Amino acid sequence: MVVLMKSGKVRPLWSVPVVLFACSLSFISGFFFASMFFVPDSSDRGAHLLRLTEVTLDHLPALPHGITGEPRPSAIPSQILSWKPLALYFPNFATAEQCEAIIKIAKLSLQPSTLALREGETTESTKGIRTSSGTFISASEDLTGTLDQIEQKIAKVTAIPREHGEAFNILRYEIGQRYASHYDALSPAEYGPQKSQRVASFLLYLSDVEEGGETMFPFENGLNMDGGYDYAKCIGMKVKPRQGDGLLFYSLFTNLTIDPTSLHGSCPVIKGEKWVATKWIRDQIQD
Repeated sequence: MVVLMKSGKVRPLWSVPVVLFACSLSFISGFFFASMFFVPDSSDRGAHLLRLTEVTLDHLPALPHGITGEPRPSAIPSQILSWKPLALYFPNFATAEQCEAIIKIAKLSLQPSTLALREGETTESTKGIRTSSGTFISASEDLTGTLDQIEQKIAKVTAIPREHGEAFNILRYEIGQRYASHYDALSPAEYGPQKSQRVASFLLYLSDVEEGGETMFPFENGLNMDGGYDYAKCIGMKVKPRQGDGLLFYSLFTNLTIDPTSLHGSCPVIKGEKWVATKWIRDQIQD
């Protein structure tokens, strides 16, 4: 069947519903994609980010699970930044509200940061290596429950039970402050016998930094390992702090020896202020 147009041309009748369907599909698609990029107002920002950072995959079948398991599959967005060392990045791991709550708690008990000392080293001889201020807070000490939520999520992405984690080390870096390159795992040859080792480190950035303050990995992929590296230099792979984002990296190989490429540090803050919550995860349950 056809329709005679005023112009004298003939148009098939089936083309009308096709055009209407195409217009409807275009509208629905536009609405769908716009909703993906819609930025909510500040009153809904925390809930919006929480939905983005951990998604329950309801379209996948849920398997029978153990007593300590979870009822459904879920996903937390991540990006592998490096294989040497193994480093993963988690955008929007925490909400702005969670970050601000942690900073508020930490401000009450900040002290100059300290170092684990090698044989023969003193506080005076290592002055300037780590110039931040910080405090240790366990999840059980946080009555708001914020650190408990973060700790559970860290255990999920590392697949290491939360009982293996140390208390959170909340750090503040002001202008000019830094942490020269170092290892989180302590070599028995340099520090003496270790009852347990730090397997991995999770850094939750609690604030943006206008300039500087990057987490650096100078030996990434074997670079700068010729013996002439200045441990104070800010070079190699750099991760810029962004509020709510998380960085996970592993200090040990699967045979529990130290990965030499896991050397890392914090570049000096040039402008602004850097807040970060560090969770060190060990190979044994912590008291």
